[in-house]
Amino acid sequence: MQIFSRLKPAPTLAGQPFSNLCSILILAISLFFCFSAQAAEQPSSNGLMAKYPSIKAELEKNRFGIPIHLTSSEEQGSLRADVYGTLNTPFETVKETLQVPVNWCDIMPLHLNVKACTCRNESDQWLLTLYNGHKQYQSTESASELVLKFHLVAQQPDYLNITLSAGEGPLLTKDHRIRLEAAPLEGGRTFFHFSYAYSYGLMARMAIKSYFATIGHDKIGFTVVANDKNGKPVYLGGVRGALERNAVRYYLALQASLDTLRLPQDQQFERRISRWYDLSAKYPQLYEMDKEVYLYAKRREHANQLMLQKQAGAESCRKEARFPVRLKVPCERGSEGMTPSRTAVFVLQQKPILLG
Repeated sequence: MQIFSRLKPAPTLAGQPFSNLCSILILAISLFFCFSAQAAEQPSSNGLMAKYPSIKAELEKNRFGIPIHLTSSEEQGSLRADVYGTLNTPFETVKETLQVPVNWCDIMPLHLNVKACTCRNESDQWLLTLYNGHKQYQSTESASELVLKFHLVAQQPDYLNITLSAGEGPLLTKDHRIRLEAAPLEGGRTFFHFSYAYSYGLMARMAIKSYFATIGHDKIGFTVVANDKNGKPVYLGGVRGALERNAVRYYLALQASLDTLRLPQDQQFERRISRWYDLSAKYPQLYEMDKEVYLYAKRREHANQLMLQKQAGAESCRKEARFPVRLKVPCERGSEGMTPSRTAVFVLQQKPILLG
C-alpha cells in the first residue's frame, strides 16, 4: 500500500489532466487525416492535362478546321458527348468569366433551342433556368424549363471545374449533366474539356427514335462512321449525332462570348449573336436558318429574357460585384468524436468579369 501512496499525480498540461491531453492529440490526428483525405480528393488539372499530349496533333489539324476533339457515346439509356479543345483566351479570363453564374445566361441562349436563361440564388445554391424550345423564335411561355444547379467544383491558380446538373429535363429526359474544365497553356491559351450528358427512359427513347426516323432523318453529327461508294465520309446520325451537334454549338457559344469580351458591354450582345452564327455557318451539320432570321429571333428572345430577369429579381445576379467562392470542410467534431457532420463553409470574395 505504501508503494502506491508514493506514486506521483498524473502529469498535466496547463492544468489539464493527461487523459485530456490524449483526447487533444487524438483530435489533432483525426483532423490531420480528415484534411489529408480532403486534399487527396480535391480535383486538379493533372487529369485534364494528361489528355492533352494524346490529342495535341489532332487539335492542330483536323476535319473541323478548329482546335477541338469530339467524342460521343450511348449506353444503357444514357448519352454523352465530350469536347476537348483550346481557346485563344488566357486562362485567367476564362476562369473569371465562367465562375460567374449569370454569365452562363449570356452564353447558353446563343444555342438555337435555348429561348432564354435566368439565374437566382436559393438557400446558398445558384440555379440557372433554361427555357428550351424549337429552333425558330418562341416565347418563354410555351418553352420547356430546365433548372440546373450551378456548382463551382474547383477554382485553382491552374484549374477550373464547373458542373451544372438537373435531375429532370424536358421530353422525359433526366440526369442532365454539363461539365466544364479548363487549365492554362503556353502562349496565353486555355485547354478545356466540355461534356454534356443525359439519360432517358423507354417513353423518351421511343419519342426520340420516332423523330429521327421522320422529321430528323437527315440530321447528322460530326463522327465519321464510314465512307460511301464515292469515298465521301458518312457521318453519325440519330440521337448521338444530335448530341454532337449540341455539344459543338455550346462550344461555339463559349468561343463567341470570349471573343467579344473586350467590347463595351452595350455592344457585346449584338456582336456575340453575330459571331456565333458566323462560326456555326462553317459546318453544314449546324445550318438551320439564314443569319437574319437567327438574329431577329435572338433579339426578340433576349428581350424576353431581360423581362424574365426583371420580374424574378434575377437582375441582382448581374449587379453583384463579387462572387463567393466556398471552401468546404466536411469534418467536424461530433458527440462521439470525429464524425462526418455538417459542412463548414469559408467564403472568399473574388471580383468577376461580367458579360454584357
